[in-house]
Amino acid sequence: MRPGRGVGATREPSLHQLRLLLVLAEELHFGRAAARVYVTQPAFSQQIRSLERRLDVELVERGGRAVRLTAAGQALAQEARAVVDAMARLLQAADIHAGTTRGRLRIGSLGAEAAMPYAQAILARLRGAHADLETEVRNLSFVDMFSKLSTGEVDAAFLRGPLPPGIQSLHLATETRVVCLPADDPLADRDVLTLAQLADRVVVDMPPEVPRSWWDHLTVNPRPDGTRVRFGPVVRDTESMVLAVTQQQAITFLPAAARRLYPRAGLTYVDVPELGVSTAELAWLPENRDKPAVSALREVARQVLHEARNAEPDTAAPDVNAPPAHRDPT
Repeated sequence: MRPGRGVGATREPSLHQLRLLLVLAEELHFGRAAARVYVTQPAFSQQIRSLERRLDVELVERGGRAVRLTAAGQALAQEARAVVDAMARLLQAADIHAGTTRGRLRIGSLGAEAAMPYAQAILARLRGAHADLETEVRNLSFVDMFSKLSTGEVDAAFLRGPLPPGIQSLHLATETRVVCLPADDPLADRDVLTLAQLADRVVVDMPPEVPRSWWDHLTVNPRPDGTRVRFGPVVRDTESMVLAVTQQQAITFLPAAARRLYPRAGLTYVDVPELGVSTAELAWLPENRDKPAVSALREVARQVLHEARNAEPDTAAPDVNAPPAHRDPT
């Protein structure tokens, strides 16, 4: 039986109701769909029934715990997606003409990258310049630092190079790299070490989801003399990495900022010039670079870097040796 509309009722659904239909189409469960949009299940169900009455058609097959869309529900869900997307484009165009950036910007951060001074300056400037833009910072592990950017779960990310092909970036800073050793390691009291002195040490490893070329580059594998690095325990994030070192399971290599960001009892950081430098990057996908929120982030980051260069010429200067494919083309 069709829901039926009351006398004098408008047939046009609200945009909110269409969004709820799309959530239900994805979850196929009233409870999960309601939780996802932070409303009670009865309130969610009432909105769907109201939508059915307005459209004068059944959208959902209700029976037991399972939820299925009717044939009409499946067809109208596709049209609802087109309407919601069109409204988003309309509002985006209005914001462009009004000089306003709205919506939500999801920024990923590999470990403590968002706590670095340049990242903090960029985020503070972004919030000050675009008060209508909701900014959310999400923590990324080694496993998902590139995949969440590629799948769109984050719009941009504070990462460490080298970046894989297909990702653009703005270079933020360059710093030296250090070895992280257990405090009682015989080499821990040295001021400087060579890779040859560390040749017999086991190094933490990455899960298979992490590009091998990325970790081989950062561990200098193979070493200059051709020997291969001996890898040990697999870690998924920086906290697990430093824990493996404190437990004397392995050593690892980190940017010099780790001395400040990850001070731990039982750890020592020693300079290793042969490791080269670590590059900090603000990264995004090429297809997202001109989206208003990402464009605003890029512009703010360039402003912060420009001011830093003018204040202190050696601070946050772009790395002229960085691969051109990873540079912001503007």
